[in-house]
Amino acid sequence: MVGAGVAGLAVATLLARAGHRVVVLERFDRPAPVGSGLMLQPTGLAALQRLGLREEIAALGARIDRLHGTTDRGATVFDLAYGDLAPGLHALAVHRAALHGVLWQAFAACGARIETARAVAGVAEHADRILLHDATGATLAEADIAIDASGARSGLRALVDPTPPRAFAYGAVWASVPDPGLAPGMLLQRYVDARIMLGWLPVGRAEAAGKPLAALFWSIKPGDHAAWAARFDGWRAEAAALWPPIAPVLAALPGPQAFTPATYIPFTAKRPWRGRLVLLGDAAHATSPQLGQGANSALLDALALADALAAEPAHETAFARYAAARRAHVRFYQRASAVITPFFQSDARSLAVVRDLVFDRLKIVPWLRREMIRTLAGLKTGLLAHRDPAVLAGGAIPPPSPGPAPGRS
Repeated sequence: MVGAGVAGLAVATLLARAGHRVVVLERFDRPAPVGSGLMLQPTGLAALQRLGLREEIAALGARIDRLHGTTDRGATVFDLAYGDLAPGLHALAVHRAALHGVLWQAFAACGARIETARAVAGVAEHADRILLHDATGATLAEADIAIDASGARSGLRALVDPTPPRAFAYGAVWASVPDPGLAPGMLLQRYVDARIMLGWLPVGRAEAAGKPLAALFWSIKPGDHAAWAARFDGWRAEAAALWPPIAPVLAALPGPQAFTPATYIPFTAKRPWRGRLVLLGDAAHATSPQLGQGANSALLDALALADALAAEPAHETAFARYAAARRAHVRFYQRASAVITPFFQSDARSLAVVRDLVFDRLKIVPWLRREMIRTLAGLKTGLLAHRDPAVLAGGAIPPPSPGPAPGRS
């Protein structure tokens, strides 16, 4: 296993519990989460239920019932409640450190091994094994299969699919800040055209004894980061004007060093394996976080791969089964994210005008409102198809779903 992130820790735990000998190779000296907050959608919560970790993460996270976004002029862009689809349906916002901690505890108890400061640079495949080596050519591990869960900037991905990824024009800066209870139970966003997006997400606690936190994010082009940092006080005033309740939080920030920059690299492997090497999570399919699916998709990948390896004795057959199980869901969200992101993060003012005129009005039609919530909840497997969260997590028999079954790519 390459990488000790969400996908890596989850699948390592599942495979070790199933009796496999698992070694995780992590390039950092000490595994740690990168980033601030994320949304665990109903799909991710169902995946954690199968891992036996839902109660632990629920004790740390913040329940999210509603997503609300408005322009700087006060026009509503979207206002969607999970409960409008099904009573009790909700997401859970968590600090990345909280999710990493819960997954790490499960990993530490599963019997798998981890070796840190092991940067995998390539592989050499033989008839009955695969060797993983570093940049000097030294062998780091020898195994039956190798799973690359090293993230969107995977150094092994090109060995499976040489298509070069291209970054989105816009990224963001993120910070974890104290949460004074400004927007309980909701993800809140403010927009100026599609150039500016301010986001606020209550994420609960990073650890059991911690204080409530929120993720604060601001849309920005990666190339503009230095200029943004240089005018930080001016930005602070601009952000406070966009959403005045946040002013005290912004005033308490020490400076731009409180934020972490993030770039988004869309990529979808045509086939997520080659030989004995298989891609998982962002290494296989990365996109922008606009629909909030990244960690959820990684957890679903982990379950699908573990289930496939349990069902199929041959690695090629197991990898094909894993890819087939995830194909429709991944394909829908990769395409949907590519379509949606420019409406919220781009220089195209015309797209922002369409967004402001159309998006919130779509929910007037009951069927469209349900489909919008299903999309946000991570339940879609096609334009006219969806699945229950437990089914997507591999833990239930599929119920009937409207629309034609998605075809294979």
